[in-house]
Amino acid sequence: MLQSFTRNYEDNSTEAGYQFTFYCDLCHDGYKSSFIESETYKKGKGLRSISRGMGALGSLLGGRLGHIGYSLERGGDILSERFSGMSPEWHKEHEKAFEMANNQVRKLFNRCHGCRKWVCDSCYNEDEGLCTECAPRQDVWVAKARATAMQRNIEEAAENATVWKGKLERKTIVCSHCGKPAGSGKYCNNCGSSLALLVCPQCKSENAQGVRFCNQCGFPMTEIVINKCPVCGGHVSPGANFCGNCGTKI
Repeated sequence: MLQSFTRNYEDNSTEAGYQFTFYCDLCHDGYKSSFIESETYKKGKGLRSISRGMGALGSLLGGRLGHIGYSLERGGDILSERFSGMSPEWHKEHEKAFEMANNQVRKLFNRCHGCRKWVCDSCYNEDEGLCTECAPRQDVWVAKARATAMQRNIEEAAENATVWKGKLERKTIVCSHCGKPAGSGKYCNNCGSSLALLVCPQCKSENAQGVRFCNQCGFPMTEIVINKCPVCGGHVSPGANFCGNCGTKI
């Protein structure tokens, strides 16, 4: 009876040779032993070749030689049938090959002192002498916990995020004087202030209405001459046709 260091193995042997696969009890990864050709099979293969040759020669010559060839050919068939039925010689070689496979693959496995499972190096905690199921590696679990916490934070942030679901039909300009949508014309629909860009007197860059400094060179835009409304005295931007405070036409 075959005796393995682990019960978790598979016999891949055939009539032609012997090979076995041993599996880790945790990750179930398989480790296959080297293939060992059957000596008995090699001898039978040579005998079958001789029998086929003698049979062909006998068919040409006829007579008694043909009968001899038939007998040898039939003997080869019987031998082949015995191989398919696993002969005693085959079983002896099989047991020896299985022992060699155990010694070869066992070096790749470790036995957990806690649960007594046979595990591969990837599933074994050498510092504790236990499998990673009984004694998980600290660095692995810390990384796993950190990744889980990060994923949870991302999901919570996504749930609380405000998502715009409306339609953006066109770009809306907000007037810098009244703070209301100004429309798409040259002047604000609400206060009549000019929507033309202010030109910096120093670098000639264009700036939005109401800025205090040039967005390119930092020049104070407040030094630009601003007209006053003759009625209320409010400031009127250059180019404005109406006062932004009282609506008087300039």
